[in-house]
Amino acid sequence: MTTTGEDHAPAPGGPWWWDRRRGAVLDASLGAVSALECAVEGIPFARDAGIPMAAGVVFGVLAGSVLVVRRRYPIAVVLVAIAITPAQMGMLMGIVGLYTLAASELPRRIIGALAGMSLLGTLIVTFVRLGQDATKEELQFGDWFLPFASITMSLGATAPPLLLGLYVGQRRRLMESLRERADSLERELQLLAERAEERAQWARNEERTRIAREMHDVVAHRVSLMVVHAAALQAVARKDPEKAVKNAALVGDMGRQALTELREMLGVLRSGGEGARAERAAVPLAAVGVAAAAAATRAADDGERPGEGPCLSELDELIGQSEAAGMVVDLSVEGERRSYAPVVESTAFRVVQEALTNVHKHAAGAKTYVRLAHRASEIAMQVENEPPPAVSAGEPGARLPSGGNGLVGMKERVAALGGVFVSGPTDAGGFRVSAVIPASS
Repeated sequence: MTTTGEDHAPAPGGPWWWDRRRGAVLDASLGAVSALECAVEGIPFARDAGIPMAAGVVFGVLAGSVLVVRRRYPIAVVLVAIAITPAQMGMLMGIVGLYTLAASELPRRIIGALAGMSLLGTLIVTFVRLGQDATKEELQFGDWFLPFASITMSLGATAPPLLLGLYVGQRRRLMESLRERADSLERELQLLAERAEERAQWARNEERTRIAREMHDVVAHRVSLMVVHAAALQAVARKDPEKAVKNAALVGDMGRQALTELREMLGVLRSGGEGARAERAAVPLAAVGVAAAAAATRAADDGERPGEGPCLSELDELIGQSEAAGMVVDLSVEGERRSYAPVVESTAFRVVQEALTNVHKHAAGAKTYVRLAHRASEIAMQVENEPPPAVSAGEPGARLPSGGNGLVGMKERVAALGGVFVSGPTDAGGFRVSAVIPASS
């Protein structure tokens, strides 16, 4: 991961407008040196101006100490340096002030104007002072010497700090821009990782729900039939031994079928878990989102693979098992049967299976009507049972428990395919389950 400015420990803040203490110490030191320089230069200035020497020293100290505020008021520092240039004071203040001004965030036109004023002021003062010194010492130079020396000295005092300040300011702005971009990229990567984790968590929850639904469909129907046959076996064990043997055989068949389906499902989960662990070890962080999306759609992909899950051709066998358990089932099919996607047939079969299981649990012995309609763009199914017959107090019952997940699972299956699921009691006292699934799902 990229180390950005946010990862560094924050430096201790300085007093007033300084961001750091070392910046305050540096400016105070420069101000002290500048004040000392201007104080020394104030002595000849006071002598030439005809004022008391103490006044010249105090003026120099006050003027030179302005350099302390160079970070807060760079324009004021440069203006003061320009103002005291005729007194031949503030060389350090002029150089540092121009550097600070050029490195600041001020507009370029202001920097250029003040730099030009400083250059012009230095040029004029240098030209005049060199001319005075040459006249006083009675030195003879060519006409070119004074302009050349003045221009050279003014450029030497103005251009280097100005160019250095422009370079440092541009470099600082570039580094801040790169640091901000790095921080922004870091936050984006963190946000993407959080979203990928959320998607992966959502995919895991969806996978758990799908597994729970499959386990419920496999176990509930088989075990419900086993309990019903066991109750019937208990009732007829002494009266009709042949029927008891038949019921016992049916219980054994149901148990073997349930074990076979559970074994197949656990085998798929075990192999899928090993594959998932291998994928997690090989997939980098950048592919977490893709892996999460693939896991989220795995349920639909698994349903569309040929040869997996029940189909509508097994509906007769399913109804036969319920009839063998003592339920009276009336099956009617409308429309011409045709082939559907495996996930559609599996969902339709599970809806009918779970509805029959609920009849075994809550309305044992009630006559049940199963309606299946093949339409142009959809397949519709309805399972409706009559009110259960009254049971005498002494007659043994199956006493099947209910977890309340059957209707929820059916609704989730149908809604996942874009279908409509409705369930509820009938006016006659029975219960009805209806579902419509698009044929193109």
